Amino acid sequence: MTGTTIDYLRATILMKVEGLDDTALRRSLVPSGVTLLGMVKHLAMVERFWFQIVFAGADIPVPWTDADPDADWRVEPGETTADIIALYREEAERSRAIVAGAAWDDLAQRPGHTQTLGWVLTHMVEETARHCGHADILRELTDGATGK
Repeated sequence: MTGTTIDYLRATILMKVEGLDDTALRRSLVPSGVTLLGMVKHLAMVERFWFQIVFAGADIPVPWTDADPDADWRVEPGETTADIIALYREEAERSRAIVAGAAWDDLAQRPGHTQTLGWVLTHMVEETARHCGHADILRELTDGATGK
């Protein structure tokens, strides 16, 4: 069930960016500076962090640093909308593959982490759902579109 829920939320976040041009996706409408495209990038990076780095124990760089804790929210000038959407889809696919090969109670492989796959999945449902709500508001502020 959790896998179905996370996939529904992944599709929802992508639906929130459909039909908007690059300028609209990069525009911040809130004091924090958050953008719709930055939110998709952030979600790609938290998928990578929790499923690949923490749960599967992959030795790949963490997408942020102590000196730059919001790097995963920032869309760099050379990054395109297509690149970031493709990145999100790729990270989600990697996450699905990791989940398919594991059990709910399996423990994270990264040293210092004791989370189970069930905890990671539940956390990612919460994280993605929260940002879907943010995306609802940003999309409505952008062009008035509302919906699920």
